[in-house]
Amino acid sequence: MNHALRNRPFRLPGTEPALLAVTTAALTAGAVAWLLGAPDLADLCWAFGTIAAVVPAVAWVLTALRRGQAGVDLIAVVALGGTLAVGEYLAGALIALMLATGRTLESVAQRRASRDLRALLEHAPRTARRRTGTEVRTVPSADVVPGDLLVVGPGEVVPVDGRVTGDTAVLDESVLTGEPLTVRRPAGEPVRSGVVNAGGAFEMRVTATEQDSTYAGIVRLARQAGAESAPVVRLADRYAAWFLPVSLVAAGLAWLVSGSAVRAVAVLVVATPCPLLLAAPVAVVSGLSRTSRLGVVVRDGGALEALGRARTLLLDKTGTLTEGRPEVLDVVAAPGWQSSQVLRLAASLDQYSPHVLAQAVVAAARARGLRLSMPANVSEEPGRGAAGTLAGRWMAVGRLDSPAERPDWVRAVDNRALLDGAAVAWLSVDGRPVGAVLLHDPLRPDAPRTLRRLRAAGVERLVMLTGDRPESAEEVGAVLGLDEVRAGLTPADKVASVRAERARAVTVMVGDGVNDAPALAAADIGVAMGARGATASSEAADVVLTTDRVDRLADAVAVAVRSRHIAVQSALGGMALSLAAMAAAAAGLLPPALGALLQEGIDAVVILNALRALGDDRTARPVLRPSTEALIHRFAAEHDDLRDVLETVRSAADRLSSDAGPESLAAVAEVHRLLTERLLPHEHAEEHELYPALAPALGGPEATATMSRAHAEIGRLARRIATHLALAGTAGPLAPEQLDDLRACLYGLHTVLRLHFTQEEENYFSLAP
Repeated sequence: MNHALRNRPFRLPGTEPALLAVTTAALTAGAVAWLLGAPDLADLCWAFGTIAAVVPAVAWVLTALRRGQAGVDLIAVVALGGTLAVGEYLAGALIALMLATGRTLESVAQRRASRDLRALLEHAPRTARRRTGTEVRTVPSADVVPGDLLVVGPGEVVPVDGRVTGDTAVLDESVLTGEPLTVRRPAGEPVRSGVVNAGGAFEMRVTATEQDSTYAGIVRLARQAGAESAPVVRLADRYAAWFLPVSLVAAGLAWLVSGSAVRAVAVLVVATPCPLLLAAPVAVVSGLSRTSRLGVVVRDGGALEALGRARTLLLDKTGTLTEGRPEVLDVVAAPGWQSSQVLRLAASLDQYSPHVLAQAVVAAARARGLRLSMPANVSEEPGRGAAGTLAGRWMAVGRLDSPAERPDWVRAVDNRALLDGAAVAWLSVDGRPVGAVLLHDPLRPDAPRTLRRLRAAGVERLVMLTGDRPESAEEVGAVLGLDEVRAGLTPADKVASVRAERARAVTVMVGDGVNDAPALAAADIGVAMGARGATASSEAADVVLTTDRVDRLADAVAVAVRSRHIAVQSALGGMALSLAAMAAAAAGLLPPALGALLQEGIDAVVILNALRALGDDRTARPVLRPSTEALIHRFAAEHDDLRDVLETVRSAADRLSSDAGPESLAAVAEVHRLLTERLLPHEHAEEHELYPALAPALGGPEATATMSRAHAEIGRLARRIATHLALAGTAGPLAPEQLDDLRACLYGLHTVLRLHFTQEEENYFSLAP
């Protein structure tokens, strides 16, 4: 449940638009009657409009007072009552129109969706398949008790907590942990409700009832966290806290000194905080309009105001800072095999598998233009991988059985997978491993720039909260420069972390999964990555990013900060003008009706200023020409095509480390060919086409100077490798010191290329939508 909606004053649907219509009609009818020479009828119309506003305004004030708040509406009620008491009906009608307009604008801003976490409840399974002897019957999950034996079929949601019995379970636990890779739970290991069976059918022994299981606990946590959240206080109400007593004191002194109640009413009329009633809502609604055009849905103006005051940002890892789906990191081939050959065969076996890792392998092969073969006798064992016959040989891709003796290259792959936090899909031919595909969940290219922009916008503390392993979480945190990383967290741990941070500053929580819903509800502002259908987290959030780009969060914060700045500027400026008018009214220079008209002029000024929030903030994001965006997309696609070149460079360096024979030098010669024919032309085109196109948007050619220096280093290393190959062809085998330098060139080139590609993707390619 969302806190701000529940703590807002009670309102009947349609009250504000109806009040606006009535007050507009009354003021217009009165003006027409006055022009026709019927002042009594005009006063009657204006009095009716004033009374029509008094009734709901009193209700709003009483609701606020019950919550211990004396808001902006109280001044309006006092002014309305004063105009009725002294017969200044035109002034009352004008104030009524201002009040109705401000309330209607605020009502438009409050487009909150339901906070009943309907999606969480819909995901929860309603039935379970209970096995008794040889009979399996479907029963309501509420009837399941500890000790029951359940059968969970492929693709089904585990209904209650339990322990695996019999066959190993292959589970997608991303709904709870956010981790996109499936996990294997052998017999005896616990399994939690809410996770999805990603493998074959398995059996489990129930250890908890439905209400005591993990998923039901998540729902309760979300509700409890929302119930404990504080209400959002309107910006107008915060300023009214001091403007109200000032206005009342000024009116009282005017009455006391002059003895004229009309003069006191005149002070209250010009003291009516129309800049608060109108300017702040206009700026906030304008900000909401801006965010919606950026693909960001902000639930209401209170959320936008709070987002502009945020100082702590908590982020989930998987799907928020990372892509949330595995990608091929590298392909390693055994001696005598090529990496492209390994990837093609692995993808050929995996092309019909629904497994998330298999899909990543196939996507990588197709992206590199590899032609897949049709395997025969294909079989797939959940949790182990696929196997079949290709070119008359039995091949398998997936897990690797531990052989008695592991070749050096296999041990090297295991070590690298551990260091990189990667999963490994092994390719075996006739029972012998011949290659490996390393997969990982890559960092979003736009994440580093997003976090830099958030810090520039005023966010002082960035913390990652994730259910993933500490090793992978710490690596992401180090790359992004986060202030703190908390890994291995349960949904309850995340909620506790959010509460602790909220005690220190206005806190934003960003997440994308069902497991994040309680934390989103507990934060001051919950932000959901909703582009991939994370309905539950979206329902619990105040802000939803509808496009799959985390940099839209930085856009939203920039808009919120700017809108709030303009709202504050308009409110304070308007109140300063109102204070000057109050002084004039207290001196008897402004009668109530004239004061009301003057207040209308003040309103026009501050509203025009507030409408600036509709405009673009040119400092938030570089503006690119369409031709520049096209170049970015072109070179981003070329980066994907060149991944195999990076792998070839690394593979050649590894081979040279173990064997300096002719085959290793042939691999280096292949690297040189790829550099000459593919990589260096790409770098040359970037230098002379992309960088000049980016320079105007980034502030000049100096912005790309460091990247140009990387191009020069890549060219230098390529020439050095060519020189070593030439020496090997003319002077015979390379001397040991030459081999050392050649290896250093290859490893150095691989490192520079990886860093250079990453920098371009983060700093340049992420600019294009």
